[in-house]
Amino acid sequence: MAKVREVEASLVTEAVRGLFFKANVSIGQDVYNALVHARDRLEESPLGRSVLDQVLRNHDLARDGHVPLCQDTGMALVFIDLGQEVLLVGGGLAEAVDSGVEEAYREGFFRKSIVTDPLFDRRNTGTNTPAVLHTRIIPGDRVGLLVAPRGFGGENVSALRVLSPGQGPREVLEFVRDTVEAAGPEPCPPTLVGVGIGGTVEAAAIMAKRATLYPVGRRNPDRRYAELELRTLEVVNALGIGPAGLGGTVTCLDVHMDFAPAHVAGTPVVVNICCHAARHAAVTI
Repeated sequence: MAKVREVEASLVTEAVRGLFFKANVSIGQDVYNALVHARDRLEESPLGRSVLDQVLRNHDLARDGHVPLCQDTGMALVFIDLGQEVLLVGGGLAEAVDSGVEEAYREGFFRKSIVTDPLFDRRNTGTNTPAVLHTRIIPGDRVGLLVAPRGFGGENVSALRVLSPGQGPREVLEFVRDTVEAAGPEPCPPTLVGVGIGGTVEAAAIMAKRATLYPVGRRNPDRRYAELELRTLEVVNALGIGPAGLGGTVTCLDVHMDFAPAHVAGTPVVVNICCHAARHAAVTI
């Protein structure tokens, strides 16, 4: 029988605090390299290249000065892979995460954007909590944390559609294209596009969200989906929206797709759009 490993809730709090500090002031090297490649090799518009140059300069200043790279420091999104042999002691998981978020946003002077009620008084919580948690139980005795400060430029233009059983790859491609076209400049292109296909409505949404956090250049292990990712990326970039929506050849840095088994009666598809910041950070406890 596997031995249970005790993990102090305070370790989760400290890890979450550090991850949100990091994610709010820097981007992954994969995204940075993709932006450099887009500026130097892919973007044909002089104005588009100028925008990409400014985006990179902004990232450099944020990283070196330890200041937010975007004023919208986002809703705190946390993916947790919780080992089934872990016993969390000294507090609850959600409370530990929220404490880390609150500390990071207070000490980093990051903007707090969360309101208690979405329809009526919309009063700010003042702490940027509660965080949105997605938890999976996995084998082992470790806790994996992946955080993403998710601004709402991309969220506001993301979309859901449920395909009929007779619809397939062409309709998925067209749905992604139409969603990106309708979004225009709002999500601060160039973007990263995540597509969740199958499962239920909420399962597809979580898949799409995770997919925006995959490394640029990562292809789906299934060759058919990998080819659809590349075809969709080509079609999206042919829209000509370009960096900051000012026209150009680089509207999107990459398209990532995930899929899950679906019901015979339909296939949910969610398109989640993430701005060029693509802020996230991860650690394993």
